[in-house]
Amino acid sequence: MALRHYTLDFNLSGPADCPSTVHSLQSIFQEQEMTETVHDTEGHGYLATFLGKKGRFVILRVHSHGLVTIDLQCYDEDNIAQVDNLLNALEKKLKILLKGNIRRIKRLPALTRGSAVDRYWPTADGRLVEYDIDRVVYDKDSAYQNIKILHSQQFGNILVLNGDVNMAESDLAYTHAIMGGGQENYADKEVLILGGGDGGILAEVVKLKPKMITMVEIDQMVIDGCRTYMRKTCGNVLDNLNGDCYQVLVEDCVPVLKKYVQEGRTFDYVINDLTAVPISTSPEEDSTWEFLRLILDLSIKVLRHSGKYFTQGNCANLTEALALYEEQLGRLSCPVDFSKEVVCVPSYMELWVFYTVWKK
Repeated sequence: MALRHYTLDFNLSGPADCPSTVHSLQSIFQEQEMTETVHDTEGHGYLATFLGKKGRFVILRVHSHGLVTIDLQCYDEDNIAQVDNLLNALEKKLKILLKGNIRRIKRLPALTRGSAVDRYWPTADGRLVEYDIDRVVYDKDSAYQNIKILHSQQFGNILVLNGDVNMAESDLAYTHAIMGGGQENYADKEVLILGGGDGGILAEVVKLKPKMITMVEIDQMVIDGCRTYMRKTCGNVLDNLNGDCYQVLVEDCVPVLKKYVQEGRTFDYVINDLTAVPISTSPEEDSTWEFLRLILDLSIKVLRHSGKYFTQGNCANLTEALALYEEQLGRLSCPVDFSKEVVCVPSYMELWVFYTVWKK
């Protein structure tokens, strides 16, 4: 059983008359057979709670600085029309009582809390987004992370790793951006993909006739889930871990990169599609930044002199984090230059920064 949470706010030009306002609203709550409890606010206006039928619960606050807030909670099995009628009655009465003192009225759609399907996910810069998610199609805990694939009516299936929205079937813009924005010639090139368990990058690069792609993904269960439920993203490339021009290694990328450095193996393109929060069995993971710098350093070492390294950065609003990332680029063992592109990724509902890095 889930809970619906409604909010109604009145921003005022000045303080409200608490006793008069509350007294005038009491008749509406009495009609709903709701029991009132008044709470001591120690001089910070008026606070009352009302408990009614079917577990309906209302918090009424008349704040001393000029704000009136109403929070209504009810179970999802409650009669929505009756709840709307209660809120409409309260809004209509307050408009009359506070006439001439109202700057703004804000009534938000109900938040659904505790439901089987979680529709709320934060953006990278901390804003809450409600998705049109109607069902969970995959939910597993691997040795490394929680893996969810959720269905959105608008974005298709969405891969969520440890609560972080990674990729939706709508997000071809992400894949193209992290491959160089359609400006690169992958024909007969050797490509290394780090992460990318959803198979999106692999599927798109295969179409461009490379010589060989090596993809290193640590989590087999991500591959398993996406192979079944993200086929609009990966196509059939994850059906087999070896194809005519690609191989998928289910391993930690750090020791693989170190081995390639020792062997002197190099690539024309390295595409880093690791998750935002690093996952590694490597003991060097003392901090996120140290881990990211380690991946960067190893990746540049296996990059041919004419090659390019592509990776996602972060939300365009997180300028401080982006500056810190760019600082890491100046601390590598090999000097590099870089460029960046800002792209709107549909399911992220925010602008996202992608980097291209090359040796000087």
